[in-house]
Amino acid sequence: MDDEPLARRELRRLLAAHPEVEVVGESGSAEDAARAIESLAPDLVFLDIHMPRRSGFELLESLEEAPEIVFTTAHDAYALQAFEIGALDYLLKPVAPARLAVAVARAAERLRGARGAYAPGDRPLLVRDGERSWLVRLDEVELFEAAGNYAQLHFAGRRPLLLRSLQQLERRLDPARFVRASRRHLVNLGFVERFDTGARGELIAVLRGGRTVPFSRRQSVLFRRRSTP
Repeated sequence: MDDEPLARRELRRLLAAHPEVEVVGESGSAEDAARAIESLAPDLVFLDIHMPRRSGFELLESLEEAPEIVFTTAHDAYALQAFEIGALDYLLKPVAPARLAVAVARAAERLRGARGAYAPGDRPLLVRDGERSWLVRLDEVELFEAAGNYAQLHFAGRRPLLLRSLQQLERRLDPARFVRASRRHLVNLGFVERFDTGARGELIAVLRGGRTVPFSRRQSVLFRRRSTP
């Protein structure tokens, strides 16, 4: 996604040396890029930062689900911001073939890992807290907690809000990894160290670091039932 046709053409030429990469589309503006990402659902996007009307960062903030991102830009001043939001790589123009090869290899490794852990179609979540944004991968989220009509993510000691409800999130999460504990909580089983039993027989998930998440009696029954061979 780049507003310069020559830059897009050059990137296509360089990517032709990587048969594992299929180019499914390109865009010259953030608006076109948003529509293309929505309709094509690419695994990886090469994204410029400076584009007419909206920057690459603003484009990412407008997406509900973000693909893996490699920034391609002539400016080195935004590298820290790019990596803070979870960009896979940051390539300076003119893009060097060797650096592009590194970025493609990183993308392949990341996508292989994601496909091994989650159902097809799962993508990182773009979340914002004040002026900071992150691309958060689902295996980093230990817990989703209801906060009114929104959901609060618990990951790496942070607790930003996502402008979606638990019900909306639950529909896109892998049920083999994320389980409903109650009306307020969805738990990542990968962070559960053990289950204790409460006074009324309900399950209590003990997460890494010692945090406890009580299951409702109904969800305790459902979880035990599905976990019984």
